[in-house]
Amino acid sequence: MIDIKVPSVGESISEVSLVKWLKKEGDYVNRDEILCELESEKATFELNAEQAGILHIVAQEGATLNIGDLACKIDETAAKPEGAAAPAPKQEAPKKEAAPAAPVKEAAPTDVKATPVAQAIMSDKQVKPTEVKGSGSLGRILKHDVLDAISHPGRKGGDAAYTREERREKMSNLRKTVSRRLVEAKNSTAMLTTFNEVDMTRIMDIRKQYKDTFKESHGVNLGFMSFFAKACCTALQEWPAVNAYIDGDNLVYHDYCDISIAVSAPKGLVVPVIRNAESMSMAEIEQRVMELAKKARDNKLSPDEMAGGTFTITNGGVFGSLMSTPIINIPQSAILGMHKIQDRPMAINGKVEIRPMMYLAVSYDHRIIDGRESVGFLVRVKELLENPELLLFGKDPVKTLLEL
Repeated sequence: MIDIKVPSVGESISEVSLVKWLKKEGDYVNRDEILCELESEKATFELNAEQAGILHIVAQEGATLNIGDLACKIDETAAKPEGAAAPAPKQEAPKKEAAPAAPVKEAAPTDVKATPVAQAIMSDKQVKPTEVKGSGSLGRILKHDVLDAISHPGRKGGDAAYTREERREKMSNLRKTVSRRLVEAKNSTAMLTTFNEVDMTRIMDIRKQYKDTFKESHGVNLGFMSFFAKACCTALQEWPAVNAYIDGDNLVYHDYCDISIAVSAPKGLVVPVIRNAESMSMAEIEQRVMELAKKARDNKLSPDEMAGGTFTITNGGVFGSLMSTPIINIPQSAILGMHKIQDRPMAINGKVEIRPMMYLAVSYDHRIIDGRESVGFLVRVKELLENPELLLFGKDPVKTLLEL
């Protein structure tokens, strides 16, 4: 009998929650097969079988386990049952035209699928999959299904009326960590927010002109995040206090820019880090953003990928936010909030023109960053975004030529 214990997943993590068993008591499991999902305060990870054999579950779903605690046992001496290979035919079941409906009906109640956008909205609005009636293939939940459920709170799953029953659920480790850090940020920093707005015309024109060529050359879409990350890196190096943090009685400055990107994952907000973003190209940033976002959606982010970071960018615009005051991601000293791009009438050279505008917000710790530095940083970011050619080396080409 082999003991399967909770592995160490990081120096600062001492306990995890057992989220879900993917195998049942008495199942025959193969070596390296996934047994269950565990969740720490920073990430979700999987526990694998160290040997093939019969599974004997020890820890129950929802239990809080310390590192090294016994999760289950595997009897490696047990003979492999004749029906142990049954999962393989299940994957081939859709190929059979005789009775494809049976396996679909069995899977639907326990494994409701949703598109990434629908999943993100459900997570943000705290809507459960069981409260939404999916209209996609095989009951898949689409974006408009979630929006319909939110706009009709008196209906459940699109059909039944809500009752007045209450549900009590245990807060996940990830959600507890988010809650603790947000309260700590509010209570331990002198947080203030400054606002500005940026004309996105040039960036949108560049994306429209080069998006196809960029995709063909680099295999990734040209998004907004690469522009904002590059602009922030340039501004952070010019305003080093915004890229620093307080450690006791010391100020710690960074000569590098590790940009944290806030991502709404199925189980809560996570903040993976793009390291040394200042030395990366636009394509490299977009590729890294795509990789980290996919891992976040699949709950595959490692603790190392979320550790550190010197400055954070968060985009509430994807959910339709027009303006907000983001909370600092401690121990960092500042965070940039992106918002929804909206056409607004602007005075351009004495004439009114309709321009795609975005409000920007920088929340900062006033203990280390003064008003001059926070405003100067945000104005510089605005300048770089409205004149993307400056992102190449941070200065106007003509002024550089004239040494001005």
